[in-house]
Formats: sequence, structure tokens, C-alpha cells
Amino acid sequence: MHNALPTTRQYTMSSSNSHFQPVACDDPGVYRTLLESTKAIPWRIDWATMRFTYIGPQIEELLGWSPSSWLSVNDWAERIHEADRQKTVDFCVAQSQQGVDHEADYRALTRHGDYVWIRDVVHVVRRPDGSVDSLVGFMFDITARKQAEDKILQLQRELELLSYRDSLTGIANRRMFDTFYAAEWAKARDTGHPLSLLIVDIDYFKQYNDYYGHMQGDECLRRVAQALDAGVAQPGKLCARLGGEEFVLLLPGTDTQTALHMAERCRKLLRQEEIPHARSGVGRLVTVSMGIGTIVPGAEDDPAVFLDRIDRRLYQAKSAGRDRVCDAEA
Repeated sequence: MHNALPTTRQYTMSSSNSHFQPVACDDPGVYRTLLESTKAIPWRIDWATMRFTYIGPQIEELLGWSPSSWLSVNDWAERIHEADRQKTVDFCVAQSQQGVDHEADYRALTRHGDYVWIRDVVHVVRRPDGSVDSLVGFMFDITARKQAEDKILQLQRELELLSYRDSLTGIANRRMFDTFYAAEWAKARDTGHPLSLLIVDIDYFKQYNDYYGHMQGDECLRRVAQALDAGVAQPGKLCARLGGEEFVLLLPGTDTQTALHMAERCRKLLRQEEIPHARSGVGRLVTVSMGIGTIVPGAEDDPAVFLDRIDRRLYQAKSAGRDRVCDAEA
């Protein structure tokens, strides 16, 4: 590998005027020492041959590949992570052909099969006639920065998920329900498929809290939520807590009979939990009342009106004695 480096200048302090005076230096070793003492990895590629004429020895410490193994741009390309290779090569070639300085971030493979995030900063060197003479640049190890950025993105995703989850029960919250309900309503209107809703309320929950205390009340809410969530555990179905002791089941693509079947399944799973309720007016275990409805939305239908209709059916179920499902208004 050709390692010719340009000459540089040394600077000395003049005692008479206390400022630096340049002194010519033709020793390329000084320039090499400066380049090779940095963490950045310098390199040069001859444009005509597409071969490396120089790469800093730091490359071996970082990637494990000796400087002598970097012969052509093919060696560079083959040592880029497969997932990043094509787009990185295409971008750098296109920019270089246009004579545009550029930067590229990619994962470089190490000799041991791991990878390191690299930022390659490229400068296009032109001849007096404007033609490309060579490419020179620096490789920087940005692995720590990328890991920090990935951690931030992961935390942002986790925070976003938390904003759609009920902190007490772990199921979806009202915000997630509102988002999904609007989307599924529009989809049902466009496709002509049925959309079912169930609104669920725990019977005599105030009396439960008064008798057992709020900590036990919170545990009751969690167990009811788990039973309801298990009852509709199918792709596309959603169980959410509306607030207090009220829940909603969103069932896209579900007709009335199937929705009723799922409602009974939820009630059965809750009975199996056998949560004691000494102050219930309908037995000795925690029970729920449900309002249920199905619609194929038309252009004139309003999702808020439909939700209110199901809510009225819930209160009709409670007025009729609780621990039951109401699928039609009186």
C-alpha cells in the first residue's frame, strides 16, 4: 500500500515578538504522527483505480482488519453489514461521482463477526480541470452514540405504550379505546362488516370498596380486567378500562351472536375467579353487568351515539337486577 503523505510545517516561538513563526518541514513523519495519534481513522482512495493508497493503523484496533488488507473499495464494501451495504455503497458512489462531499453512517463488520457503528466523512479531491482525483476522509467510531440513541428511542416507545395502558390493570386505557374505536368504525363503514361493543360494569363495586378497602378494590379491578381480557383474547379485539369500575370490549368483525357468546365467556371466566363479595346484592361473588350492541355503520351513523346506546343498555341490565347481559333497549 502506498503511504505517501504531504509535507507539513513546524511552528516555533519567537522570543522577540512572542508569536508563532512557521518553519518549513519536509518530514512526512510529522504529519503521519498527527493523523495516527487521533481516534479518527484517516484514509485515501485513488479514484482511477478505486484502491486504497492509505488507511490509518487505528483501523486494526477498531475492526481487527490489518491496514494491509484494505486494498480496494471492494474490501470496504464487503466489510459493511449486509443490511447496510447496498444503500451505503450506492449513496457514497453517487455522491462521489457528482463530486459532492458527504457523510455515511453504517455498521462495519469486525474480523471476529461483530459490528461497530461507523461514521464515514468523505471529501472529494478534484484536479484543476475539475475531474475527480481521489477521495479522502475519516472513519469515526460512533457505536456509543448509536447505542445511546437506540436507548432513547426504546424509552420513547415504552413511554408511548405506557400512555395507552391503564396503570392499575395493565390493559388498554380510554385513550387507546378512543383511538381504536375511531379506526375500527371507519373500517367497518368502508367494508360493510359488523362492529360490536360491550360495556361492562362491576356490580355493587362501591359496596365492595367500602367493605374490603381500596387496596383490595384495586386487586378486584385487576382480576376482573384479566378475566375480560382473556375472554376476548383474539387478534383485533380490544379490552379497555373506561374508568372506575367500567370496561369496554371492542369487537371488530363480530356479529351479535358471536358477541353474546364472548360476553358469556367473559362472565364464565370471572365466575371461575371466585372473587368474594360479601356486600353484593346478587350473590356472594363479584359479578358484572353488560350492555351489548352490533352495528354495520352507515354514512349517517355516529360512533358517539352508538356508544351511548350501549351505555343505556348497560344501565338497563343493572336496573333489571344486575349480573346479566342486555342486548336490546326497552
